[in-house]
Amino acid sequence: MEQILHLINEMSPFLLLGFLLAGLMHAFIPGQIYSRYLAKPSFSSVFYAALFGVPLPLCSCGVIPTAMSLRREGASKGAVASFLIATPQTGVDSIIATYSLMGLPFAIVRPFIAFLTALFGGQMVNAVDRPTQALPKGGMFDSTSNHERVVEAGCGCGHDHEHHHHGFWAKLKEALSYAFLEMMEDIGKWLMVGLIVAGLITVLVPDSFFEVFKDNSLASMLLVLCFSIPMYLCATGSIPIAVALMLKGLTPGAALVLLMAGPACNMASILVINKVMGRKTLITYLASIIIGAVGFGLAIDHLLPREWFIPTIAPSAECCHEETPLFYWICTGILVLLLINAAWHHYHGGHHHHHCHCHDTETCDSPINTYDMEITIKGMNCNHCRANAEKAILACQGVTSASVDLASGKAQINGNADISSIRSAVEALGFTVES
Repeated sequence: MEQILHLINEMSPFLLLGFLLAGLMHAFIPGQIYSRYLAKPSFSSVFYAALFGVPLPLCSCGVIPTAMSLRREGASKGAVASFLIATPQTGVDSIIATYSLMGLPFAIVRPFIAFLTALFGGQMVNAVDRPTQALPKGGMFDSTSNHERVVEAGCGCGHDHEHHHHGFWAKLKEALSYAFLEMMEDIGKWLMVGLIVAGLITVLVPDSFFEVFKDNSLASMLLVLCFSIPMYLCATGSIPIAVALMLKGLTPGAALVLLMAGPACNMASILVINKVMGRKTLITYLASIIIGAVGFGLAIDHLLPREWFIPTIAPSAECCHEETPLFYWICTGILVLLLINAAWHHYHGGHHHHHCHCHDTETCDSPINTYDMEITIKGMNCNHCRANAEKAILACQGVTSASVDLASGKAQINGNADISSIRSAVEALGFTVES
């Protein structure tokens, strides 16, 4: 318990700052900018996708529907693959948290490697899986069959466009809500899981566990790949696990493999990419992540000074008894309260919003508790998932308003839309629909 509390105290000020910066990015950067430059199957679209993806604070599950939405907006497969690789590996919040526990060199190297790996992966997808026909604006290719078909698009950047028409204070309120409620709800659970796992590793794993890999860093990287690729790890939650393993003797390069491969892929992303973008894209995507993580991991272990990558957190239990500054305890208290508040909102339907979409200038007065149809959406794990599903429904012809509840998966819809078009729009994001 002491080790976990020590980790939280070390991370809490940086986590709060990272969440705040993430909220400001969400509220003040127009969402359309992420799809405007990504349409052509060219190096420039791959470059912009990686550049946009590195600082975005999207979790490993939230990036999936966001990327599929970009595809629906007309982004090329290479750009989508680049975005899928770069975004979950880093984020402004995880970069700051990496600095807090692992030091400045790791905080610089991590996003840089994520960017280069995304460029490589996106270019490989463009080279291997070229479209057989031009992608129309506002559509996407669905590679679930042998031929590519166009699916009607909706809005898909993962941001709520409406708040960009509001004033400064409304945007600031949106930023704080997103940072300290939605993001806390989305990754808070996984952050705590990471901290608990790190504490268990510190207590239960013998100090000599990784001595067998002392002269074979490649073997330790392959071991890390075996459990990091299929399991869910968020960029921030993976940090304390990597630190705990390094303190037990894992090489910095192998820790980098965990930090890169863990957040970038899991069984959910593998299944969705295979379904929506095709097996060829999936294989290229996975190969790029593995080659990038292992290649740069070996470079860190054999080409760079080891002392650059020593964790900044105290390596011995005795250091945990040193007096912690009051500021850190205050930040930890605020973080815990925010996590409790987010958990309460999640399990009590705190994000069950009613959104109105009018095609003319009239005002939508439909009450929250009346609706024309209801569907259940499976596969949503965070508020980015909910927002993208909601936008896909609102984009369907005939829909006047829609409300999606994350906790129950229920989508309540008003209008005279065809249920099959709604189902297609939602399933194009990688979700499944039950009516």
